Amino acid sequence: MEERKKLALFERIVTPHAGAAYNLARWLMRNDQDAEDVVQEASIRAFRALDGYNGGDSRAWLLAIVRNTSYTHLHRNRSHDFTVALDDSITDIPAATPGPEALLLKRADRESLLRALEGLPAEYREVVVLRDMEDLSYKEIAAIAGLPIGTVMSRLARARRRLQQVLSEQMGKELQIEL
Repeated sequence: MEERKKLALFERIVTPHAGAAYNLARWLMRNDQDAEDVVQEASIRAFRALDGYNGGDSRAWLLAIVRNTSYTHLHRNRSHDFTVALDDSITDIPAATPGPEALLLKRADRESLLRALEGLPAEYREVVVLRDMEDLSYKEIAAIAGLPIGTVMSRLARARRRLQQVLSEQMGKELQIEL
């Protein structure tokens, strides 16, 4: 493929998904600098693989490359991140017009959730990020991760249960401190 056409195709199918690519890499790598490195490497890999791109969902295609690049980096540098950990839906509590106390509590809840998510093993973090943050379908996640849909669903369920467990434990500790 001619370089100019390849660059135009890259700009059209990869660049619009740079935010999603970084988001996935950040959650898998747990580090801004490593995430930036992974996205850069994944972008290079995507550019080199453009001749083999046969259309379809470019976001899923790029996120699969980011995922694989992240795991390659983790295997090389931090193999301990691959121990399996654990699940339930997390929803925001809507407020009509939140006051300062409500905003402070919401910020504290968000920080607790982010810390709990950071504590999940990479294979659980990735399905939560792809489903709940990137709003991908189970089918899309299965294609990106190279997993059966049932495995995606069970990992998501376990991850949500683990998040619920960790957040419940945190709330229990905070209540004990207040008493």
